[in-house]
Amino acid sequence: MFRKVYFALFFLLVGCSASEILTENDLKNGDFIFVEAREENLSGAINRVTQKSEIANFDHLGVIEISNEGIFVLHASPKLGSAKEPLKDFYEKNTETQQEMVIYRLKDDYQPAIPKAIEKAEQMLGKPYNFTYILDDQSYYCSDFVERAFRESAVFEHIPMNFKNKEGEIDSFWISFYEKLQLEVPQDEPGTNPNQLAGSDKLIRKGKFSRN
Repeated sequence: MFRKVYFALFFLLVGCSASEILTENDLKNGDFIFVEAREENLSGAINRVTQKSEIANFDHLGVIEISNEGIFVLHASPKLGSAKEPLKDFYEKNTETQQEMVIYRLKDDYQPAIPKAIEKAEQMLGKPYNFTYILDDQSYYCSDFVERAFRESAVFEHIPMNFKNKEGEIDSFWISFYEKLQLEVPQDEPGTNPNQLAGSDKLIRKGKFSRN
């Protein structure tokens, strides 16, 4: 009887934690804000070849910076390049496309990495977006931008990039995508992706984010 009650309480607590809603008051400097993927277009194509978990299906992320000027998201996006965007604008843009956002936080042992990472991210602002996803010091994509910001502390790492779907074949979206760029699909080249970073054992999933 005791074991049944114990496991019931355990799963109740896990469920409550997973469904927790965070507001701006819950955010900390250096938190990560992940954007859940859509099923179509580039968003769906990224998620199809990188998703590893049912609770981690992301196509974008940025780093939260909290200062006297307000709350911002440091990130690299196709429209803005590497930018410092007010959280309000970042949130409204993604909720317009009905994409939910989830907050992750570095574990205590890695919190000291945040000040230098924020400083590095600030130095990378203004660079264009890397549409090839092939590592380039003059342009960045979202997870690449975050990895570089925290590189000095070795928080994240490069992995072989994957463009194969669940059937083990290069996804048709990516074949067409790289044909237009007149490039070979960079299968197994070093890189990063949002789902990989979300799966890091250095991070804790804190809950979904809402400004409402």
